[in-house]
Amino acid sequence: MNIEFGPVTLPDENARAGALQRHAALLSPPRSLGRMERLGAWLAACQGRTPPRPLRRMRVVVFAADHGVTAEGVSLGGPGTTRALLDALDTGSAPLNVLADVAGAGIRVVDVGTAGGSGPDHVRSGSSSIATADALTEEETEAAVRAGIRAADAEIDEGADVLVAAELGAGVTTPSATLVAALTDTEPVAVVGRGSGIDDRAWMRKTTAVRDALRRCRPVTGDPFGLLRTAGGADLAAMTGFLAQAATRRTPVVLDGLPSTAAALLAEEIAPGARSWWLAAHRAAEPAQVIALEHLDLDPVLDLNLRLGAGTGAATVLPMLASAARLLTDVAERPALPADADIT
Repeated sequence: MNIEFGPVTLPDENARAGALQRHAALLSPPRSLGRMERLGAWLAACQGRTPPRPLRRMRVVVFAADHGVTAEGVSLGGPGTTRALLDALDTGSAPLNVLADVAGAGIRVVDVGTAGGSGPDHVRSGSSSIATADALTEEETEAAVRAGIRAADAEIDEGADVLVAAELGAGVTTPSATLVAALTDTEPVAVVGRGSGIDDRAWMRKTTAVRDALRRCRPVTGDPFGLLRTAGGADLAAMTGFLAQAATRRTPVVLDGLPSTAAALLAEEIAPGARSWWLAAHRAAEPAQVIALEHLDLDPVLDLNLRLGAGTGAATVLPMLASAARLLTDVAERPALPADADIT
């Protein structure tokens, strides 16, 4: 596949240290703001300045696609579920609409693979079932990755200072879990969760599908693009390109649940060092996401037992990020003591 990413430069550690030093001088007890201090320091490092600029343009980018593996009975979502979710998002009545509005964040939807979808970024109408066939062709995989790159470039060129990588599509946790298992050498039973809220029988079908897909992944385990083609999907491929491109362009991204974290594993393989530009929003109710976060050495900000995905967990963290930046810019410093002050 003829896709290459530029080198990833790391965030500015001097700016990170400066932010932590500034926190130590603020009108509050040292280290009293806990994780908020680390969030502010991360933003300062990403921006390369202390204090960081206030966040003015936070953007949630949702990659939508259907997955043929739903035909194996691995999800509560069936035909039409993804379209119904997209319609709710379009009318402003989805959970993400509410949470993004509270955060003051905008939403961009990129339809790369929904059944019956269309548009300049649409690769195909749903993937094949990864249990029995490749999810995508090589050409479709490349097209989806390039769609993610374009989405990152468009948002960054329009001034985004923080991005969120999100997904929307029934059945997406099955290929996501497969990719995590393939990249971390983990058994199917250890990565398969309840996804949309499936019962024990559906969980067993899902585990079987992941097992079968993993067998098909063996020849391409060392090839990130090959894994996306074999056991991914258009949304996961697009998120992978999106995450890698954002890192090469020095733009921080907040990861949501399992799908974006699975894509992050692949993006780190493609663009080493990219993980330093990502923040894990929350610990989702999916075992594969926990495994992937540990592999990436990312510590999630929240643990809300969320299963919904679709950017909701990441959107919940955005107000915290905005607050972390403002704490460094707006809080007064402690008055300096006179040189002859007796502090004993």
